[in-house]
Amino acid sequence: MNRLKDATSPYLLQHADNPVDWHPWGEEAFAEARRRDVPLLISVGYSACHWCHVMAHESFEDAETARLMNEHFVNVKVDREERPDVDAVYMGATQAMTHQGGWPMTVFATPEGHPFYCGTYFPRPNFQRLLTEVHNVWRGDRESVLKQGAKVVEALNTHTTLPSGPRPGEETLRQAEDNLRESFDAANGGFGGAPKFPPSMVLEFLLRSGEREMSGRTLDAMARGGMYDQLGGGFARYSVDARWVVPHFEKMLYDNALLLRVYTHWWKAGGGDLARRVALETAGWLLREMRTPEGGFASALDADSEGVEGKFYVWTPDELREVLGEDDGRWAAGLFEVTPAGTFEHGASVLQLLRDPEDPARYADVRARLLAARERRVRPGRDDKVVASWNGLAIAALAETGVVFERPDLVAAATQAAELLAGTHLGGGRLLRTSRDGRAGTNAGVLEDYADLADGLIALYGVTGEARWLRQAGSLLDTVLDRFSDGEGGFYDTADDAERLFQRPQDPTDNATPSGQYAAAGALLSYGALTGSMRHRDAALAALGTVSVLAAGHARFAGWGLAVARAALSGPVEVAVVGPADDPRTAALHREALLADTPGLVVALGRGDTADRGSGDPLVPRESTFPALLEGRGLVGEAPAAYVCRGFTCRMPVTTVEALRAELASDGR
Repeated sequence: MNRLKDATSPYLLQHADNPVDWHPWGEEAFAEARRRDVPLLISVGYSACHWCHVMAHESFEDAETARLMNEHFVNVKVDREERPDVDAVYMGATQAMTHQGGWPMTVFATPEGHPFYCGTYFPRPNFQRLLTEVHNVWRGDRESVLKQGAKVVEALNTHTTLPSGPRPGEETLRQAEDNLRESFDAANGGFGGAPKFPPSMVLEFLLRSGEREMSGRTLDAMARGGMYDQLGGGFARYSVDARWVVPHFEKMLYDNALLLRVYTHWWKAGGGDLARRVALETAGWLLREMRTPEGGFASALDADSEGVEGKFYVWTPDELREVLGEDDGRWAAGLFEVTPAGTFEHGASVLQLLRDPEDPARYADVRARLLAARERRVRPGRDDKVVASWNGLAIAALAETGVVFERPDLVAAATQAAELLAGTHLGGGRLLRTSRDGRAGTNAGVLEDYADLADGLIALYGVTGEARWLRQAGSLLDTVLDRFSDGEGGFYDTADDAERLFQRPQDPTDNATPSGQYAAAGALLSYGALTGSMRHRDAALAALGTVSVLAAGHARFAGWGLAVARAALSGPVEVAVVGPADDPRTAALHREALLADTPGLVVALGRGDTADRGSGDPLVPRESTFPALLEGRGLVGEAPAAYVCRGFTCRMPVTTVEALRAELASDGR
C-alpha cells in the first residue's frame, strides 16, 4: 500500500500513485522493516529534480521493478527539502562510499537505519539487478551487511567536523581573495569549469570587500547568458557549460532570493542599469510566479514541462518568426543568439542577451510579445511548499530591493511573507520548517531555518522600523544559542531535542545556500550591533573560526562566512535614524542610510521619543529603548537626525541627506 497520498510534500505526492509501497520517513517504516526482517530502501529527491523524474518514470512506475522493491524491502521516500537532516546524513554516507553524490539518492540501510550500500540514479535494468543482488546478500551474507553498516556509521561518527581556527582578520580575507582568483574564469566569469553554479555567497563577500573585477565580470556574464531567463526574469539552477549558455532549467527560490540581494548590492556598488534591471525583473518574477495565495514563496519550478527538460523556455528561429513576424523574428534571433543549429537540443536555443539592444523600445515590444506567447505554453510544475529558511532569504532580498528602488510593493510582499511565517511556522519560540496551503508541516526547523529567517526579519526591521520583527529575530536567535550550540563555538544543524538519526549533522560550509553556521553568524552579528548584546556578537565571532581554516585553500565553500567576517571587521557600521514617521525628512535620511555600500550595515529607525520605549514585552524592560542603538538618540532641535556609529560609539548627528552621505562615505571599509 502506497502511504504518500496524505503527504504535504509535492515531491512525495508525485509518487503517491506509484505501484511501489512507499512509506514516508518515520518510525512506522523502521518498525515494518524490523517486523519483516528486510532492509530499508531509502530514496531521496526533490520535486524539481530532473533525474528524479527520470528514475521515477523508468523504475518507480514500472510494475516489475515495484514488485522487486515491495517483496524485498521497506521503501521510504524522502523529500530532501523537507528533511535536510536526513538528506545530509545519508549524503555523507553516499559520498563516503562512492566519492560522489547527487539526486535521486538511493540508500540501502538496515532496519536501524544504518546505510550499507548507496548510490544515486540507476537505469532500470541496473536497478533491477541491484535490487536482486542486495536481497540475495541480505539473505545469504547478513553478517557482512550488518558489519558494513556498522563500519559506515562508526566512520561517519568518528569523523570530526571542520576544526576552528582564529577569528578571521584582514590577512585571512586577503588569502581568500587570492584563493578565489586562482579558480576565477576571467574569460567567462565564475569560478572553475563546467558545470557552473551561481556563486552567490562568494559574490556577496567580494562586493563587501570592494573587489570589482571578479564580482562584476561574473554578475554581468550570468545576467547576459542563458542561465538568466531573458523573458520572464529569474535564474535557473546552474549552467551545464562554462559560458553560462545552457542552464539546468529548474528555478529555485533560494538561488533567486540570494541573487536578487546580490544584484541589488551590485547596483549600490556601481553595477549600473544592468544590475537594476536584473534585480527588478527577478523581484517581479518572484511576485508573479512564486508567490503563494497565503503570501509566502514557493520552493521551485520544475525543469521539465510535458516531460521534456527546458521545453517551456527554448526557441527556434521559426518559432520567433511565427510570433513576431519575419522582420522582428530575424531581429530577435540575432539579438537573443537563436541560431538554426540551436544552442540546446533538437535545433532549439536558449535565449541570451550578450549585448544591450540598440533599439530599447523595439526590444521591450519584442520581449513582451514573446513572453505573452510563452505564457500559452504548458508551464513547468511548481513545488508550492513554503520553506522557512528560503522564505527568510526572500524576505531580506525583497525588503532591501524594495527600499533601494523605491518599490513599496516589494516591501509589502516581504512583510506578508514574514507574517505568514510568524503565524504559521512559529510557536513557543520553535520553528517548523515547511507549510503548504497555509497548513504547517510536522518537520522541525533546522539551523538554517532559524538563522535565515532571523536574518530576513532583521533586514525587514531595518527597512520598516517595526520593532516586532527584531524582537522575533531575537527569539529565534536565542533558540539557536540554547539549542544548536556545539559548546565549542560552532553549531549543529539540528536542535538538541530533534529526532535522533545515526549521526547529528554538522556542516559549517556553504552549499547552494549559506551554511546554517555562517547564516547564524551573520544574524547574530547584526542583532548584536542593533541591541548591544555582547552575547550575540561573541557567538557570531566564535562561529567564524572555521573561515580561517577554509580561506586560503577552499574559499568558495566559505563565501557567506567571509562576507560576515568582512562585516565584523568593518564594525559593522550602525546607523540610528530618528524622527516622526510621517516626516519626509525622516524617510529621506532612512533611505539614504539603507543605500550605503557598507559591509553588514545595520539601520535602526525610531521616533526619538517615548515611542521607542519597550512595549511591555517581558524580554524587554519597560524603561529601556529597543533596540538599544536608539538609546539617547534624539532629534536635533525639531529636525529628524541620523547617527553613524560603530560599537555604539557615535559621531555627531546629521540632519541632511548630503551630510549623512558624506559621513557614510568618509567612514570607509
